[in-house]
Amino acid sequence: MTTPGFVVAFREHIGHAPLNLVGVTAIVFREEKVLLGRRADNGVWQAISGIVEPREEPADTAVRECLEEAGVTVKVERLALVQQLPRVTYANGDEVDYLDLVFRCSWVSGEPHPADGELTEVGFYDLAAMGDVDDAHVRKIALAVAEDDPAHFRGGRPPRAPQPGSPSTRSTT
Repeated sequence: MTTPGFVVAFREHIGHAPLNLVGVTAIVFREEKVLLGRRADNGVWQAISGIVEPREEPADTAVRECLEEAGVTVKVERLALVQQLPRVTYANGDEVDYLDLVFRCSWVSGEPHPADGELTEVGFYDLAAMGDVDDAHVRKIALAVAEDDPAHFRGGRPPRAPQPGSPSTRSTT
């Protein structure tokens, strides 16, 4: 994944400290197949993903990343999943906490190809033949398959009970 300029600028100020970023994953369907690419940096097969730029709508990020990385135009149909990913530590020591917004998308036009060098292979693959895709991406794809399911999310812990003496438990009489 190419590092956006605004992240490079942050890094000049904070070094390798953890950085919170919003990322998107585009699960793109064409008929009964899903768009997957092999990343150039680590060889992993996954859906198209990228970082939301400042003031950019996340759904627009999904569309932009599909065009930039795979040369295809897509239409975002719905939000499928919101999740906090485990902290990523890159080879240079940079740490990032990604909030991942997963969108179900449909193919509009273009034949997939490695458009910007971030992918070495890209194409539409049968859902039954995803053996090299890790479980996390298989889950994202599974949640995006349904056209009209509500978005899923992780977390949502129940609220904690107020502690004795806290402002919400003090008597006003």
